[in-house]
Amino acid sequence: MDGVSPPRGARIPVEALGRMPTGAKVFLILSGALLPLAIIAFFATLQTTRTANLETRARVGVAAHESARALRLELNGDMSVLRGVLEQKSADPGDTSGCARAEGLFAQQGADGAGFAVRGRKGELLCGSDLQVEIAPPTAPGRVAAHIVAERGLSLHMLAPSGATATAYFPVAVLRAVGRPSGFMPSYGATLRQGDERLALETLASSGPLDRREREPADIGLDGLKLDMEAHSAPITSPLILALLLPVLMWAAAAGIAWFVVDGLLIRPLRRLRAAALGFKPGEVIDPKRFGHLPAQEIRDLGDTFRDISRMVQLHESDMAAGLARQTRLTREVHHRVKNNLQVIGSLINFHARGAKTREASEAYAAIQRRVDALAVVHRYHYAELEENRGVELRSVIGELASNIRATAPESSAGLGITLAIEPLLATQDVAVAVAFLITELVELAISVSPTAQIRISVKADGEPDAELTRAVLRVSSSALVETPELEALLETRYGRVIGGLVRQLRTRLHHDPLVGAYETGISIAGRV
Repeated sequence: MDGVSPPRGARIPVEALGRMPTGAKVFLILSGALLPLAIIAFFATLQTTRTANLETRARVGVAAHESARALRLELNGDMSVLRGVLEQKSADPGDTSGCARAEGLFAQQGADGAGFAVRGRKGELLCGSDLQVEIAPPTAPGRVAAHIVAERGLSLHMLAPSGATATAYFPVAVLRAVGRPSGFMPSYGATLRQGDERLALETLASSGPLDRREREPADIGLDGLKLDMEAHSAPITSPLILALLLPVLMWAAAAGIAWFVVDGLLIRPLRRLRAAALGFKPGEVIDPKRFGHLPAQEIRDLGDTFRDISRMVQLHESDMAAGLARQTRLTREVHHRVKNNLQVIGSLINFHARGAKTREASEAYAAIQRRVDALAVVHRYHYAELEENRGVELRSVIGELASNIRATAPESSAGLGITLAIEPLLATQDVAVAVAFLITELVELAISVSPTAQIRISVKADGEPDAELTRAVLRVSSSALVETPELEALLETRYGRVIGGLVRQLRTRLHHDPLVGAYETGISIAGRV
């Protein structure tokens, strides 16, 4: 459903993949895509080798049965002839035709050491030759007993009911010739086996530490004799190992080459461009040529785009710097003109004050002069605020304002005293103007009640010294501000409305302590000096 996030367990692999570098992602994707092909090729090669081994095993099995059949026919045929000799001797001891037939049969193999011996019941040699070989006693008359003579050959022994015996001996050379398969590969091994006894007819040379063989047994059918035949299976050679490992090597090489190509053509150039963009400073121009050759055309186009954008930013920065310089000059010119105008106004007021005919007129001009001075002081410090971008320093503004008030006070206020306790705080221009006019009005009110009043002005931060400052307390106190009918009349007729307007401009409330003679209000501040 839309808007449903995947489970946490499924989201973790996706997040991990998203945090991986692009080169690692490409390597993993190509590895996952090519690994099945490598596995298929590996098992295909392995299956081809296994098929060759099965073919070898089938050929060995056919050859083993063929050799076992040849040995069975040869041995059983020879022993059948000897059985006939025993039967003939038992019937007529003087008949030698059977012996002649047996000698003719063994004559061809006699050159290789084969022979036979027929003995009477007392052990006397009736025909054949004296064989110096070990024999196995037969378990029953008429049954052939076989015995492997270690590393020499095979002896067969048979007992007649009359007690006569017949023994045949076949050396390894004869057995090898008889058991050689027709049309078989030249390299094979053949071993006669009877229980734990072994007789090697053909020895298969070892092909090394990785020798692998296919072995098939075949039953000769004579007293437990078996023929084991073996041949080399598909050898584990360097080409075979290479054929098995080549798909895996191709998979690793393809994934590695793809990663190197992507990393070299895309990731590294993009990483260099990103580093240049992160280290970009206004006014600089990003030049792609300093990164060396960028192999991909798309990345070269991106580098050219970065260069064009940085040039455009440089031009805009130059335009903004020029505009800021013009604006600064205009601002300075405006402030300079305002300062000059305030000085002209102050000079005109002072000129008219000197020509006043009465004391009341002179004091009225002086009161106006003090208010103009208050505005000029705040304006001058506000201009400094624009230059330093910190705020108007209240201690300097109020200190200069107090000096101007004492300097412009009437002659009757020769004993006027103003005490300051101002903390080093900063305020905005609007707050500083309102504070300056409010102090001026309260001082004028105190002078109007008592020309020689002693006035204390304090500004104290409202909060801990290390805390972030946002408020301060302005306090103006004097015995002349104690509640009296004269004070009430002045507030009602001249000062109350102005003071109330200034307090509303500060967005605060003015508290009056009529017994102590103190006015107190909270003001907003911008910080500490």
